[in-house]
Parts: sequence; structure tokens; C-alpha cells
Amino acid sequence: MAVDLNHTIVPSRNKRRSAEFLGGILGLRVGKDWGPFTPLETANGVTLDYMEAEAVQPNHYCFIVSEQEFDEIFGRITEQGLPYWADPGHHTPGEVNHLYGGRGFYFDDPDGHNMEVITAPYA
Repeated sequence: MAVDLNHTIVPSRNKRRSAEFLGGILGLRVGKDWGPFTPLETANGVTLDYMEAEAVQPNHYCFIVSEQEFDEIFGRITEQGLPYWADPGHHTPGEVNHLYGGRGFYFDDPDGHNMEVITAPYA
């Protein structure tokens, strides 16, 4: 039996703003609200379902993309002047990492979630 991730709930202080922020960075379309959720679907069908919450405990979300998509995403980050880091602890600002033969970086969304974009999977 194959097990796939279908969706995850992303807590947010403003679900539409946060979904549109990440969708804009990643080049993804934000879906219509469905009940308490604002969905953002990735290419492999996994949905990040943004839901409003009074208190948000930041989480980590990683997205694997092609080299071309990386360039486009990184371009949107730099065009908007958003801070980014080479590491998850945010100790190396303004740099891209080159782990496992790929490229990667981290940035925060409006709720403090630690977003990661990589071009090569980790071992």
C-alpha cells in the first residue's frame, strides 16, 4: 500500500494573506476558501490548508523545485527585498546553500513559518 501526504493544516493569523504570500513566492494559485480553509495546492497534489488561529506556533515546510523554478522563486524573494538564509537557524543571512549537489535557502512567511526551497533532496 502506498502512503501519500494529502494535506496539512497551516495555522495563520490571516489565512488569505499568508496563502497569497506563499503562493506569490512559489508561483502557485491560491484556491477558493473551503470551510475554514484557504488552500494552496502544490504540483504533487498536496494541499497546504491555511486556517486562522489566535496563536501560531511556527513550523517548517520544505519545497523541492527544479533549477529553473528555483531561479524564479529566488528572483521573487530578492525583488521583494525579503530576508533569506542558507540555514534553518537563520545564522547565515543573504546566502544560498549548496547541499547535496543542489541549491537551497530559507525564508519566513508572515506568521514566522520557516519555509525552505531546495533543488536536490537530502540524503
